[in-house]
Amino acid sequence: MNLKDENTIFKPLRVLRHSKINAYFSKNSEDFVVREKPLYEFSGEGEHLILHICKKDLSTHEALRILSEFSGIKMRDFGYAGLKDKQGCTFQHLSLPKKFEKNLLNFSHPKIKITQSFIHNNKLRIGHLKGNSFFIRLKKVLPNDALKLEQALENLNKIGFANYFGYQRFGKFKDNYKEGLAILQGKKMKNVKMKDFLISAFQSELFNRYLSKRVEISHFVKEFSLSELGEIYKISKEEAKNLKAQKQFFKLLHNEVLGHYPFGKCFLCEDLKKELERFKARDLSAMGLLVGLRAFECGEGFAKKLEQEFFREGLEFKNQMQGSRRFMWGYLKDLKYHYDAQKAHFSFEFFLEKGSYATVILNELLQDEDLEN
Repeated sequence: MNLKDENTIFKPLRVLRHSKINAYFSKNSEDFVVREKPLYEFSGEGEHLILHICKKDLSTHEALRILSEFSGIKMRDFGYAGLKDKQGCTFQHLSLPKKFEKNLLNFSHPKIKITQSFIHNNKLRIGHLKGNSFFIRLKKVLPNDALKLEQALENLNKIGFANYFGYQRFGKFKDNYKEGLAILQGKKMKNVKMKDFLISAFQSELFNRYLSKRVEISHFVKEFSLSELGEIYKISKEEAKNLKAQKQFFKLLHNEVLGHYPFGKCFLCEDLKKELERFKARDLSAMGLLVGLRAFECGEGFAKKLEQEFFREGLEFKNQMQGSRRFMWGYLKDLKYHYDAQKAHFSFEFFLEKGSYATVILNELLQDEDLEN
C-alpha cells in the first residue's frame, strides 16, 4: 500500500458486529467526565506541589496557560501525567515547584477549580498515571437500544477490546499520518513538537491498520475452514490449526511480541499453549509495533511476515524513529451502567489503562463513525 497517495479514509474493523445503535452523544461537561488515576500515592514530602484540578471545556495546555498567566509561573515549570480531552469535565493532577504555592492562593476561574493539593518528591511526567475512569451519558436511547447497549457492554467486558488509537491522533481530515510520512521523506518543519506529533500519527496509522488485520484474522478463524485459512493467509496447516484451536476471540500468533499486561517487559510468544493461558487470565497482551530503532523485534514465521507487510513503509524510515510496542488488546475495568427509561438516558462508567481511548469504546458500542466528526 502507498499511504501518501491513498485517498480513501481507513476505518478499523470492529470486534462487535451488531447493527448501529441509535443514541445521542454530546461531549459536554455533564455527559462526559474523565477522572485521572495516579500511578502511585503522593509522598507528602518533597519540593513539588501536586494540584488536583477540575477543568471544563479546556485542553490541558489551555488550563496550564490560564494558571501560568494568573500566577506568573512559567509553563515549563508545570508537570502533568497526561493530556486530557478539551470537551467535557476532566479531573487531573498537575505539579509545580512548591516554592510557588503562594502564587495560586487566590486563584479563581469559571472553568478551572483546584480541588486538592499534595506535596511530592518529583515533578509529574508524561505517563505517570495508571489510567482514567470515564463517565458517559447517552441520550435519546429507546428501550430496545438500551438492551443492545447492555449486551454490547457485557460482551466487551467479557472478551476485551481492540486498543486502537483514537481519532484525536489523526486530525480533522484523518490525514496527519501523510504529513508524518512526508517529514520522514525529507519535508522540513521547524516546529519540533508538531513534527514529532505528525510522525507519531504515522506510527499510529500503521499500528491501527495492523491491529485491524488482526481483528480480521480473529473473525475469519471462526468463519473459515483450515484449508481456506491457509489459502487466505498463505500459512501452513499447522499454523491454521494453532489459530483454530484458540477459543478466545483475539488470536495470538507464535513468535509474536507479547508484554505483561497492562505494562511490563516484552518477550516472544515461543510457547503458544502456555502463553494462551496467561492471555486468558489477562496477565499479558499482544504488543503491536510502533516502528523505530528501540522497538522489540518480532520472531520468525507468520507473525514477522505479517508485520513486515503492514509496516513496510515505516520500516524504510526505522532509523528516524525511536519506536516501541503498544498493547493491542485491552480490557474494561469497574464497568457499571444504568438506563433511565423515563429520561431515555443510558449512563455507563468504566476504567481504562493509560494509552486507551474512551471514544474507541464508544465507537465499538454504537457502531457509528460519525462520532468522530
